[in-house]
Amino acid sequence: MKKPFLLPSLRTAAHATGLAAWQTGRLFRKTAQNALDAAQEVLRAEVQKGNIQLVADFLSNKAVPAVKALLLERMAARMLLRLGLRGALATNVIGWILPFALEALVRAGNKTGFFDKVKANATVAEALQRLDELKQTAWKTIAPDAATSAELLADEPPLQAPPNTTPTTMPT
Repeated sequence: MKKPFLLPSLRTAAHATGLAAWQTGRLFRKTAQNALDAAQEVLRAEVQKGNIQLVADFLSNKAVPAVKALLLERMAARMLLRLGLRGALATNVIGWILPFALEALVRAGNKTGFFDKVKANATVAEALQRLDELKQTAWKTIAPDAATSAELLADEPPLQAPPNTTPTTMPT
């Protein structure tokens, strides 16, 4: 029986497409991580200056348009430095991924109650800690650990080791 001529070329094309999709996924995760890091640096700098309410307003979309533009410009500049791209390619990448990362931060902030906690007279140290938690939560929503099938389980009691059943002395 003859093998059809189409199958080897189809298999090769599928393999090449899968490899390209894997590489794109890796590059997306790296770029998204850079976007989250750039946003985190700018927001941390504002919190350290004492502008905790400004950060909360920015993330909850209640900030003045001039403030939004200034913070977004700073984030874009940090991403430019991190990515090392130039020209139109850098502008397109940043224009696509930065809003995606900021949306993940906002969703994570709403989910974890970040805005309520910050508005409750948070200190600078507490706000910085909450920003770190917010970034980690946003990263988990952007890039879940799908390759290992790891899951976050509900509160369960810790596993205990079984009692030692081997005799401590040798019988004679």
